[in-house]
Amino acid sequence: ALFMENARKGSIVSRANSIGSTSASSVPNTDDEDSDYHQEPFKESYKDRRRRAHTQAEQKRRDAIKKGYDDLQAIVPTCEQQDFSIGSQKLSKAIVLQKTIDYIQFLHKEKKKQEEEVSTLRKDVMALKIMKVNYEQIVKAHQDNPNEGKDQVSDEVKFNVFQGIMDSLFQSFNASISVTSFQELSACVFSWIEEHCKPQTLRDVVIGVLHQVKSQLY
Repeated sequence: ALFMENARKGSIVSRANSIGSTSASSVPNTDDEDSDYHQEPFKESYKDRRRRAHTQAEQKRRDAIKKGYDDLQAIVPTCEQQDFSIGSQKLSKAIVLQKTIDYIQFLHKEKKKQEEEVSTLRKDVMALKIMKVNYEQIVKAHQDNPNEGKDQVSDEVKFNVFQGIMDSLFQSFNASISVTSFQELSACVFSWIEEHCKPQTLRDVVIGVLHQVKSQLY
């Protein structure tokens, strides 16, 4: 009887352990649930931070673009002028860009024009320097030989010779040149030079003027 009683108790304990283990395996792991519960808010917080960072970066980009257009509108003079075609409305970005492009093209043209003017002025300065050097040499030569030229022809005679030559040339020039248009003037000038300014013709004019001046002097 004792043996049978112990066997019965052992069987009950074995069945209890089996039931306990089965129940335990069917019950969810509360530790894992706690772990998942704590991780989920962390994932949501990370997404929120990324979304907030992206929103801030996008807002900074938009602010930078807006500031750039505002700076263009303040710098470009044509953007500040009143455009009656659009009234008092704010200029659109497309209009600001177009006016900026037009203004830059205008500045390029002005820069090229100024460069050409500077080049012309430099040539004028160079020519004046050459003339200055030549006149300085003439003055120096006259100072070194103050008696030179006393027996030469006076300035009045030189002027009379020059005047006679120019009068003769002007008569032929006035008779041959037409000033109806610039094109006709250009054509007539070249024709007059070829006909009346040939070396032999000029030589005859000068000889005639010299004879005339000589007869007036003597």
